[in-house]
Amino acid sequence: MKENWWKIFASVLVLYSLVGGLLIEVPALPILHESIRNLYYHVPMWFSMILLYLISVIYSIKYLGSGSINHDLLAVESVNTGIVFCFLGLGSGMLWANITWGDYWPNDPKLNGSAISTLMYLAYLVLRNSIDEEQKRAKISAVYNIFAFPVMIVLLFILPRMTDSLHPGNGGNPGFGGYDLDKKMRLVFYPAVLGWMLIGCWIMNIRYRLRKLEDVDNAL
Repeated sequence: MKENWWKIFASVLVLYSLVGGLLIEVPALPILHESIRNLYYHVPMWFSMILLYLISVIYSIKYLGSGSINHDLLAVESVNTGIVFCFLGLGSGMLWANITWGDYWPNDPKLNGSAISTLMYLAYLVLRNSIDEEQKRAKISAVYNIFAFPVMIVLLFILPRMTDSLHPGNGGNPGFGGYDLDKKMRLVFYPAVLGWMLIGCWIMNIRYRLRKLEDVDNAL
């Protein structure tokens, strides 16, 4: 029970944010209206994805130093889990974009950067599946992964700030926290971010343990 406290905590936070996100009053903003509730679901997906990709990079670096196959498995399962959050973020973002901007995919640098980043990490998984030899696959994919992460950061957080962007906090647009993320919203938003991050780590841990069991079965 002591080892699982954080899983219970994560579940409570996510349940609270799901219910609170629908019921707690939000500010009446032009254009956004009630769609601002998507902030509780859309943004945590991206934070969780970035955390999982960061964990993956850390274990890729550890693998290159240790050669431990466990580090390689943790790296790939972090990406596998992060990709799921990526697609959830893209899907919720497209719905929100259609409501607020009138198009599922406007020509926005942050949206385009997220698409390129998604393809980049899908290519990482394709690369792994194309190499049969275990150690070679682990080394090449680790190096790829280490370079992919900073490129993703540039595409998502640096380039959009250097040009015009529809996204809050980019291209001269103020971020949500600057004018409309009131105290009530913060009481839901921050728990949602933390809860989904922990859920992502939990899912990654489950996938890692299942992969280890599969490797044991294959070795028998």
